[in-house]
Amino acid sequence: MPTKSVLDDLAKIKSVDKSDMLSFCTDAPKHYEVACKASRKLKLSFPKPKEIIVAGMGGSAIGGELLKDWARDKIAVPIEVCRDYSLPAYADERTLVFAVSYSGETEESLSVFLDAVKRGCEIISLSSGGKLQEFAEKLDVSHIPVPKGMAPRATLPYLFMPFPSILESIGLVSNVDLEISETIKVLKQVSVENSPAKPVNSNFSKTLASAICCSVPVVYGFGFYRAVAQRFKTQFNENSKVPAKWEFFPELNHNEIVGWEGISDHAKLFSIILIRDADEPVELHTRIETTKELMHKESLRIFEVYGKGKSMLARMCSVICLGDFTSVYLAVLRGVDPTPVRTINVLKERLAKSGTKDRIVKELEKIAGK
Repeated sequence: MPTKSVLDDLAKIKSVDKSDMLSFCTDAPKHYEVACKASRKLKLSFPKPKEIIVAGMGGSAIGGELLKDWARDKIAVPIEVCRDYSLPAYADERTLVFAVSYSGETEESLSVFLDAVKRGCEIISLSSGGKLQEFAEKLDVSHIPVPKGMAPRATLPYLFMPFPSILESIGLVSNVDLEISETIKVLKQVSVENSPAKPVNSNFSKTLASAICCSVPVVYGFGFYRAVAQRFKTQFNENSKVPAKWEFFPELNHNEIVGWEGISDHAKLFSIILIRDADEPVELHTRIETTKELMHKESLRIFEVYGKGKSMLARMCSVICLGDFTSVYLAVLRGVDPTPVRTINVLKERLAKSGTKDRIVKELEKIAGK
């Protein structure tokens, strides 16, 4: 008689997932819907920007990467993600800057916010409070509040979904509501199909987590799945507590692919996850299939994840949701609580002693007091 999987034992899942990270996966449709409603309440009145910059770190930056991929073929305005303490040299009063920090206390985001204020940029901030919201209110900057009490990586709906709606409100895109409506519908389906109550033999995420356990996940995306692959990878890092990497087609065919030559003796250490699409452009489809063939020769294990839905937004978010579920199930298999991120917290505590954030806050207080 086959042994029952840990992932089919709801009591065991709860005992490992102490802070219930899985609830954010199963409730994803609700969070996406609430996030969209919140962004529509924002009243904006400024001209179309000449460029858009999303400033944030980690989970507060990935929404910008997703926006960049989603909007690439939709708008003529360039979008850049800033993961630094200052804006690029070209940023000015015609630049729209999204300053993003879930806690509202991230020193890099506060520093970019300060830089944007000094340059007279159009600014919209997103946070659950903290100094970012405090100074947004003091300086009369548009602010989108994000719910408190969540792990930052679980707030993706609130740190991504406002962007498409805002781009529509300033006239850069149209028909966003149709994509959002389908996205929520698809996410409800994905959530049910991958819920803890669904057994391994009929649950894609549980099956994938079981198959890649004890290996290093390597996630490959392409086109509008580029940042989706990145999100997939970082969820393995933060939730599963395992090393992982990501790349994207066609770039990986010019470098990454060579790294797998002669890897057969160590192939069992890795699992390749290919993000696929039913409507792959022929040139990319050929590349992916050829890459699969070459990897199979090296005895690498290959798994495929397909986006669901018709719209680009639905397909992107469906794979993100599958990745979130998979990363939590992998954490359960490894017997580690997915929520705590001890190393990041230790790093933040040490950085706080440098005085950088205090200097930024004092400068903002000086500007706000004028």
